[in-house]
Amino acid sequence: MSAGAGHTVDRRILELASKLTESSNNSDLLLNLRGILDSASSRGEELQRLKEDSYSYGLIQYCVLVLKQDYSQVEGGWGTAAALADVLSKCCVGLDPKIDADVFYSKLLPSAALNMLVLGRRIQARYVRSVKDEQSAELLRCFRKVTDALCWLVSGHVQLAELVLRQEHFLQLLMTDDVESSTAVMSLLQAILRANSAVLHQIPEETLHPILDELIYKLSATSNPVTGRSATQSLLLMVENNPQIVRMVGTRYKGLRSLLSKQWTGKGFGRELSRLLDVLYSSSYQQEEMQRLHRAACIIQALWRGFRIRKRMRKLPRAVTSLQRSFRAKRHEESKQQQRLREEEDLRECLKLRRLRAMREFREKQLALLEIVHAGQMDKHIRDTQETAALMVQRHWRGYRDRKSFMLQKQALRQYKAAVTIQRAALRFLKMRRRIRESLSPWKKHKDLKDEERSRLQQKVDSHLQLHPAQQMSLEQSQELHGKVQERLGHLLLSRKQQQRSEHRREALLAQINTDISMLMGAPSLRDAAEKDMDFFTSRSVPVALKAKQCHSTMLKRSRWPWWKKLSDDFVEEENASLGDLPDLEHGIIFIAGSKQP
Repeated sequence: MSAGAGHTVDRRILELASKLTESSNNSDLLLNLRGILDSASSRGEELQRLKEDSYSYGLIQYCVLVLKQDYSQVEGGWGTAAALADVLSKCCVGLDPKIDADVFYSKLLPSAALNMLVLGRRIQARYVRSVKDEQSAELLRCFRKVTDALCWLVSGHVQLAELVLRQEHFLQLLMTDDVESSTAVMSLLQAILRANSAVLHQIPEETLHPILDELIYKLSATSNPVTGRSATQSLLLMVENNPQIVRMVGTRYKGLRSLLSKQWTGKGFGRELSRLLDVLYSSSYQQEEMQRLHRAACIIQALWRGFRIRKRMRKLPRAVTSLQRSFRAKRHEESKQQQRLREEEDLRECLKLRRLRAMREFREKQLALLEIVHAGQMDKHIRDTQETAALMVQRHWRGYRDRKSFMLQKQALRQYKAAVTIQRAALRFLKMRRRIRESLSPWKKHKDLKDEERSRLQQKVDSHLQLHPAQQMSLEQSQELHGKVQERLGHLLLSRKQQQRSEHRREALLAQINTDISMLMGAPSLRDAAEKDMDFFTSRSVPVALKAKQCHSTMLKRSRWPWWKKLSDDFVEEENASLGDLPDLEHGIIFIAGSKQP
């Protein structure tokens, strides 16, 4: 039978799992798991495999569930429960399951820690109530065994430290007056803090206060040196791992330093006590210094506020006067504005009345004229009135149209003038740049020559030609010279093309060599090389592939030589492969560099 990991499951695990499904006394059967784990303690891989098989077959989950039951009626009693807790811690520590890992870390481990706390609480309650010495000793042994198992579980899985310290059961275990059990719980607290020193930064103050209260209570209410030593060590670990707790202790517990120095000096743990007193003294000194600085800051702030208020009070009359002045000015401005609005309203009403009065007078005048006009002249009078009104309307319309066109013409005229101004400025600028360029130019324009200067220069040219006459060449000589020039020009162009091709080839070879060097320098080792890395070191050239095959065969043959043959400095190469083997080579073969003989 094979498990999910691909290995054979241990026969003892299978037998134990089958017996658990058939038997009712499951607690004693689960104890057999410890013997199975102890048999593989010397071999880590086998122990890890046994733990994974136990988890995959549900033995660890079943052990977590079994811890919840009441062992007062079970054979073996609380000793069996403590042994089961020990077995469970050994199974969980070092286990990293490949199947359902999230369930293991998020549900199984917290449940195991919680069940161990509950089991320890039950054993502690019975230990406190026990009367017989033998029963008390047995219960104390079981309680210590459970706390040791929980300590081992937390040391293997440090993320459980925060969960354990947050539980109410842990606080109940700590809140006891029994010396032995309280010492065991404080030892558990110290082991948790050593396993995960950062857990105090993750726990809120509401959870730390009850733990600190109980430790301070044990230091103040008991005189047993064992309890005092454990409480002192626990408190020292807490204040050393978290400086915030130092300030909390100095603020929350006044007089703790004097209590420790008076009550616990000379009780056998002076080293831990002196370290704790030094930490508390430095904290109290810092707090006193902070309080002194705080009082000084308060005094400075009070003096500054008083000075500022007195300064404002001195400026208050002027501010009031300025405020009154601005208020009166604003009110006067508002009254003036209201008066202006009333005047404008009165003016509009007056104009309206005048317009109505003028309209009424005009109509009365028209009626008077109509009474004067003869009845036969009425049509003519109405026609003249209409023509006069039409002429007036036309005159107003032409005035409006001419004014509108004039505004448009005025805008166009303004644009035209602007364009003329811009063009004039551009032409002036170009003219200035042309003048500057001419002044800076080395070539100067010569002036026109006069007839006398022209004749003198012509005489100089004629005399030079007479002294240095030009050589006369025949047509055959000119053609021969032209042919030589063309031939040399062709040779020059041909050699130039060959040089360019050779230069391009040289640059391509250099680029290829640089690329190969960079690839070889950055090549991974054979252990880390993947299949895709082979494509970067392949060659499609048949000679290169043949040489690579020969070098590879030679290296393999040399690796199989006896040691005495390798002592020689001579490197015997394999005989050259025949050319008939070339067609058998495939493209893409890996190139492995060999040794090249000089």
